Amino acid sequence: MITGLDHVVVLTGDIDAASAAYQTLFARAPAWQNSGDGADRVLFTLDNTTLELMAPSGEDANADRIRSVLAAQGEGLASICFRTSDIAKMHRRLDRLTLKPDVIADVESRDAISGAVLSWKRTRAATEATRGVRLFFLERDKERPLSVRTTPGSITALDHVVVSTSDPERAAALYGARLGLDMALDRSHPDWGRLMFFRCGDLIVEVTHRPGKEADTSQDKFQDELQDKLRGLCWRVADIDATHARLVQAGVDVSEVRTGRKPGTRVMTVRNGTCGVPTLLVQPSTGQDA
Repeated sequence: MITGLDHVVVLTGDIDAASAAYQTLFARAPAWQNSGDGADRVLFTLDNTTLELMAPSGEDANADRIRSVLAAQGEGLASICFRTSDIAKMHRRLDRLTLKPDVIADVESRDAISGAVLSWKRTRAATEATRGVRLFFLERDKERPLSVRTTPGSITALDHVVVSTSDPERAAALYGARLGLDMALDRSHPDWGRLMFFRCGDLIVEVTHRPGKEADTSQDKFQDELQDKLRGLCWRVADIDATHARLVQAGVDVSEVRTGRKPGTRVMTVRNGTCGVPTLLVQPSTGQDA
């Protein structure tokens, strides 16, 4: 029923600075710009998903809500949105599984540059039922325009989104049994903890559990640690050496290229210019997904 990861949302306090930073990171131009409902939005659409930057705009309730989230948590990943081919059927499934979906809403967006219009139907599961991660679901029948590559060494696609959990069994039940994503890997390692990979289209939702960290005994901290969290993004590149050279020249703080955990892959860490989102770049092994 879920056909892919439609987009991820990153909150920022400065939409212009964030847009410029991701243009540098991706070596791609924004594909869509829109303002309304208390927010300014800039979208970058890559080969398999979209990154949506969102900043508060105006003085309405939604703008105030975004500002309160930024004040409490800072910039970073805020939500993920799965794509479905039948929103009505998806809504019924979410309801049967006690994920308490919102009423299906009709949404429309007009691009500020071209004037083009896109529309879709959307719902959201209750955050308390999804272990603290904001999960949206949408159906659309028209593809977004792709972000145009501006220089060589661009980012091509999303490889995986990382969710951390304090309860791997419940997280596995949510993403696997309830949402219907295919578990491709379930592995434990003394250095990494437990890793679970769930296929979502041609990318992965990676759920991580790292036991053994010292627990804070305060009630607020304890409750916070019971929640799952969106932790980071890993983007694919075709030639990681070319991408590394391009980002270094642009003044982006990146690590040296190193061997990835998966045989045949090479990776590097992006240390700034991501609006607080932990970011990894990976060059997949030849003939394999990363």
